[in-house]
Amino acid sequence: MHEYSWGPYHCTYQFHSMGPDPDPQTGVPLLLIHPIGVGLSGQFWQPLVDYCQQRSTVGSAAVLYVPDLLGCGGSDKPHRAYYPSDWADQLSALVTGVIQQPVVVVVQGALLPVAVRLLTQTPAAAQIRGLVLSGPPAWSLMSQATSPRQQRFSWNLLDSPLGWAFYRYARRPAFLRSFSERQLFARANDVTDEWLTMLTEGAADMASRHAVFSFLAGLWRQGYAEAMAQLSVPTLVVMGEQASTIDRVASGARDQSRLQDYLQHLPNAKGKTILGRNVLPYESTAAFAEAVFSFIELL
Repeated sequence: MHEYSWGPYHCTYQFHSMGPDPDPQTGVPLLLIHPIGVGLSGQFWQPLVDYCQQRSTVGSAAVLYVPDLLGCGGSDKPHRAYYPSDWADQLSALVTGVIQQPVVVVVQGALLPVAVRLLTQTPAAAQIRGLVLSGPPAWSLMSQATSPRQQRFSWNLLDSPLGWAFYRYARRPAFLRSFSERQLFARANDVTDEWLTMLTEGAADMASRHAVFSFLAGLWRQGYAEAMAQLSVPTLVVMGEQASTIDRVASGARDQSRLQDYLQHLPNAKGKTILGRNVLPYESTAAFAEAVFSFIELL
């Protein structure tokens, strides 16, 4: 585990070599942005890391940078509300201060707003060469903002003894298995003991609840249609064949229709559909890696 500072905060990241004797100064490093959820951190990307390290060749990518977002994993977990701009600024410090070369950003699910902020509102934007969206949310969730008043109400409700009790319940292995089977994975058999152990260990520190509550309160729902329409970097959208959402408003947007929404609104995007639902790097690691590497080779 490696360390760096962002403002007053201590942040951690993993650095992984890919293939035999890679040169960090050649190729295009990948910056992997993990999702926010009970027990989640940079460990989310471990199946992809393992797959890459087992390959004899890895295309144009030389190394992986896997940060823990503030409030998650080994990074500091201050008691505060987290907005996409906070995490984007944290990652910008990693890109400009540590990586110091062009990167391809790979972002999972509804953390896409963090990548959008990173590409449009931080000094790191000039160093981003490409963008990969892994199972992004329905377009309506990205394009329609929730009111600040509603966000504050939801945050205050969660940041209370009621939220404390909820988080203790939500980090139970039985709940994590049920939620994963119902909402995340296409096949129940793919919800492994390894996955559940990662979540339970990650959620052991109750301070990790603040990042989760920030996400559940919808602080990421700020409306990004205009910003995304201005993204000029090459973008790959990878969608699961059984992609779904727990949001009632967007419940009708599935698989191909969701993919087409992104391809219509992003100016420089390609799409790929693979087996799986909402956590493709876990469900279809090889297919996901192949799609990413094929995309990078064309940059």
